[in-house]
Amino acid sequence: MWIYEKKLQFPVDVKCKDLKFAKTLITQYGGPAGELTACLQYLNQRFTMPTGQTKALLTDIGTEDTI
Repeated sequence: MWIYEKKLQFPVDVKCKDLKFAKTLITQYGGPAGELTACLQYLNQRFTMPTGQTKALLTDIGTEDTI
């Protein structure tokens, strides 16, 4: 079902460090309203679902949200 390829979708060429942008980026991923928080909420809520279909739905949403 899953294929892991260790390659970037787009080439990256970092020429200099930008700490202000890095702080903004990390708050979007790991902040209280970030993508990682949303993903983990979906994956944690699936354990309380009563049916297999709802568990599968939240699993799919949680894994796709990280991409």
